[in-house]
Amino acid sequence: MKGEVIMEVLLDVVSVKAGQDYKLLLEFENGEKRVFDMAPYMDKKPFVQLKGSPLFAKAAVDYGTVVWPGNIDIAPETLYYRSMPA
Repeated sequence: MKGEVIMEVLLDVVSVKAGQDYKLLLEFENGEKRVFDMAPYMDKKPFVQLKGSPLFAKAAVDYGTVVWPGNIDIAPETLYYRSMPA
């Protein structure tokens, strides 16, 4: 429809597992399982702190998104819209 605005749905992450090659295996509140590739982000702040570090494997869910020790997090909408179905 002309002039129709598509609203982005904001979905919380309910589980995360850090995989090989900086991949995150995610489950969202709607039950979707998706894979997010963190590799393109690993040279950028604040994620550079996780590169080559055992900290990457400590990914956890808090406040509906993925977090790491050291107050590092990533927006849930980035995780959803830039991930692929698992």
